[in-house]
Amino acid sequence: MQPLPPQAADAPPPLTQQTWIALATMALAVALALGALGIPGDAGYAGVGPNFLPWVVSGVLLLCGGLLLMQSRRGGWRDVDPPSGARHGDWRALAWVVAGVLANAGLITTIGFVLSCTLCYVLGVRGLRWAEGRRASGLRQVLIDAFVGACIAAPVYWLFGKLLSITLPGLTTTGWI
Repeated sequence: MQPLPPQAADAPPPLTQQTWIALATMALAVALALGALGIPGDAGYAGVGPNFLPWVVSGVLLLCGGLLLMQSRRGGWRDVDPPSGARHGDWRALAWVVAGVLANAGLITTIGFVLSCTLCYVLGVRGLRWAEGRRASGLRQVLIDAFVGACIAAPVYWLFGKLLSITLPGLTTTGWI
């Protein structure tokens, strides 16, 4: 009996992990398709019913999962740059991002779409910077992030309200904030 060749202690089996990611993606696609079965398919405007988009999303996700599975079985993802950042996840950074999402969900009907999304952006960007190791962010950076977040959220609010006629929670009744 010959001994097995030594493997690096830190090297995870990339084929197994990549295959699990592909299978999880395909399982998510199936779950979305099962959810789409419960949506009525009565054709609306232009002959497209409310179940059309969920079926498209689940089909594309299933295709992506299949391509990921094919790549993982043929040797894995090649020519991929090594990930930046720390070797392990940063829980404090994740807490900032989760706080942003929860604040958005909790405050959107109170302070309106634009302000809650701006707050979500500020907290999320702070968490992403924290994950990169750039922990210093003063008042100036927070104000810049708030400005950028508002510049993203305001046009989205306006487009949904004016172009798509979808009412999002606003701070005022004017339809602008």
